[in-house]
Amino acid sequence: MRSLLKAAAVAAATFGICLGAFAEDYPSRQITLVVPYPPGGGVDAMARVVAEKLSGSLGQQVVVDNRAGGSGLVGTRSFIKSAPDGYTLFLGHTGSISINPSLYANAGFDPRKDFAPAGLIASMPVALLAHPSFPAKTIGDVVAIAKKEGPKFNIGTSAVGTGGYLSAELFKSIAGIDAAIIPYKGTGQVMNDLLGNHVPIAFGVLPPALGNLQAGTLRAIAVLSPKRFSLLPDVPTASESGLPGFESVLHYGVLAPAGTPRPIIDRLNAALRALVGTDQVKQRILAEGGDPMTSTPEEYARDIDSEETKWGSLVRKLNLKVE
Repeated sequence: MRSLLKAAAVAAATFGICLGAFAEDYPSRQITLVVPYPPGGGVDAMARVVAEKLSGSLGQQVVVDNRAGGSGLVGTRSFIKSAPDGYTLFLGHTGSISINPSLYANAGFDPRKDFAPAGLIASMPVALLAHPSFPAKTIGDVVAIAKKEGPKFNIGTSAVGTGGYLSAELFKSIAGIDAAIIPYKGTGQVMNDLLGNHVPIAFGVLPPALGNLQAGTLRAIAVLSPKRFSLLPDVPTASESGLPGFESVLHYGVLAPAGTPRPIIDRLNAALRALVGTDQVKQRILAEGGDPMTSTPEEYARDIDSEETKWGSLVRKLNLKVE
């Protein structure tokens, strides 16, 4: 028995030494950063910021690989089958990691078991946007108008299942209103109809709207984050604007496949913290409509868990699950 314990201890020590040496050598070749959406969107933009800067800090090229399809499911499913060696990473966000598993009956992955979170890099609040002619100045005003108009009151959003759409559903649930949600195929279409005053308000992320907000052709009533958004300091949060507890923030982070050695995760986390801390990356994240955000791997895992619990509960409550 003593010899077996001694052998086990030696094996464990040897394994630890091997992992340490592996982490010291990592990376020794090109790294792929998987994005489960087409080029040009918000997730892709974040990925390219990360890829460029990680390439410099890790000393190996990081290449973005867009694996689009199935609202992010195609790329996610293929990624979790990757070798857990740190050479295939994933740019995740709340939609792909914490909403899709609840929304799609056959998502094909478990956000708590199939990933090794490396760290968060940014947050992006959903905002309540309005045409300038819309009379409401606060979310409290919007609730009053929506309750008066009932099902005739329209709310524009991006496609079913997106952060914007679920924010509208959450808004209806918290405010106790019976408005009609009008989901569009893409964010651009939502913005066009909002600019044309075909819908009075819309829920959406800020990047597609920033130019119009600055030009005064659109108005932000509130941001759905715990604190005000840095690029729109005069726009109140939902809590400040009359609806306490109404929050919807998309979080972006880097993940590895489950089983990736901890020394590699720690190396990636340190690199992510360093790059997000630079003024250049902070400015690029701000330009994409987000706020810089860092975390430990454990904090990112807890974030995924809490966000999936929040949105999963809403999906089940409203029976939104897609077969």
